[in-house]
Amino acid sequence: MEQAIQFTLNNKPVRIAADGERKLLWVLRYDLGLTGPKCGCGQGYCGACTVLVAGEAVRSCLMSLKDVAGREVVTIEGLARNGRLHPVQEAFMEHDAMQCGYCTPGMILEAVALLRKNPKPSREEILKSMDDNLCRCGAHTRIVAAIESVARSLSGGPTR
Repeated sequence: MEQAIQFTLNNKPVRIAADGERKLLWVLRYDLGLTGPKCGCGQGYCGACTVLVAGEAVRSCLMSLKDVAGREVVTIEGLARNGRLHPVQEAFMEHDAMQCGYCTPGMILEAVALLRKNPKPSREEILKSMDDNLCRCGAHTRIVAAIESVARSLSGGPTR
């Protein structure tokens, strides 16, 4: 059943009339034209569709539109502020932590959520947090290095 649902998307208010059971991923991609969240598996296993909802990393392929009503949603398109990339985005570029780029938005948003919860994660905590985000290209070591570099800059020291 179609209903009007309001939420904040990338710092802007959104009101959309749609079936509340529709998956957030499809609303973001097809109704709102955002291409950052990707459909990899459609079952929440790969992390390609990861977005932030109220600061938490969630799989948008599993979340219904009605579940974001009144909440804040951030996609990779809304992570930069005032024309400046987020430190995690910058670190991914500096460490060449991407190849094809398909998984990159989800990886970055998962890392942002981790660093907000724990600005000084150990390598093991980073690995555990990123374990469910899959990269077929094999850039995992560079991804971890990028996250470690941001954690070092946030904490002023090593992450090990």
